[in-house]
Amino acid sequence: MFDFAIIGGGIIGLSTGMAIYQRFPNANVVVVEKETEIAQHQTGHNSGVIHSGIYYKPGSFKARFANQGSQSMREFCQKYNIEYDICGKVIVATKQEELPLLNNLYERALANGLTINRIGKEELKEIEPHVNGYAAIRVPMAGIVNYRQVSQKFAEIIKNNGGEIRLNTKVEKIHEGSDRITIETNQGTLSAKILINCAGLHSDRMAAAAGYMTDMKIVPFRGEYYKLKPEKRYLVKHLIYPVPNPKFPFLGVHFTRMINGEVDAGPNAVLSLKREGYKKTDFNAKDLAEILSYRGFWKLAGKFLKEGMEEYVRSFSKKQFTKSLQELIPEIKEDDLIPAPSGVRAQALKYDGKMVDDFHIIMGENSIHVCNAPSPAATASIEIGKEIVRRIPKQTRLKETLDAFDILV
Repeated sequence: MFDFAIIGGGIIGLSTGMAIYQRFPNANVVVVEKETEIAQHQTGHNSGVIHSGIYYKPGSFKARFANQGSQSMREFCQKYNIEYDICGKVIVATKQEELPLLNNLYERALANGLTINRIGKEELKEIEPHVNGYAAIRVPMAGIVNYRQVSQKFAEIIKNNGGEIRLNTKVEKIHEGSDRITIETNQGTLSAKILINCAGLHSDRMAAAAGYMTDMKIVPFRGEYYKLKPEKRYLVKHLIYPVPNPKFPFLGVHFTRMINGEVDAGPNAVLSLKREGYKKTDFNAKDLAEILSYRGFWKLAGKFLKEGMEEYVRSFSKKQFTKSLQELIPEIKEDDLIPAPSGVRAQALKYDGKMVDDFHIIMGENSIHVCNAPSPAATASIEIGKEIVRRIPKQTRLKETLDAFDILV
């Protein structure tokens, strides 16, 4: 029997496994992952940004752990010689009416303890000559890294401490008893004293399989990207973001330098017809039926109908996608863009249509279920893993000691 079984070989599951060994050096840990390799879904399809925490509500879990996680991620990369680049970011107001929103964001950044600068049009042109903007916020601590490489190092540390990572292992049933968890998989049955569910896009299903009914459901949204042609990469020197629209829950298209030298442009945000639907043609009847039968989805769709339709237009029209990018860099042309891989965001959505904006963790009898880990989860992964493990009791049962565990802010 294992001491800990972790479902999910993404960056959160692996960081939790690493953190277990930091607190319990003699623990027996297994990570089960249904794919042939680790970090195949949200971890391996994100933009690779080391976030600063500028967007998040002061005092929220996101804000606190993005700030701390940015520092710990940089330190981890330095220690293990993983390439990263603190290239900085500019958040640009491209319209006069966005200036008050930019100022609000600046005040939020200060409240979060960030060292940032408000810059005018002239200074913006000095650091990003091709960007159109009235003013901007410069975020010097933002950076980029390859989170698959980070995850591979997490996995290596787990294995070096005696832990197991079982690939091609899909969880089919979970039985939670008073003294152990029994997990039935396509590769046989295993048992553990404590289960930690870090299944990402399937986290709500794993919680339900363990007998815990959540007050939310994972709804997948696909983010579609283009890349700049190599000869056009000179147009982007930093990370370039728009001022977020407070009336829409997604950030808007932006430009992201990647650690391999490429420049991503996007994403939009459209409903995925499959939880792991990275292509427009990907479809799963069960996944779609769950979405369409969920009242919370229809409430969200009704609230953001106009914005949602605009996202779909961008999905099928490269011309419209390009027009959105031209608001930041007017020189961009359709021919400058080549298709790039998409990502899928596991968005937890409540029955009333409200999006769960912060991390959402459910405590079980002998289990912990990470049911919402949105961006900046990769940035904050080391700190999230530590926080989860810090709440694990050394001897007593979870229910008896973790009633006060609540990281929802």
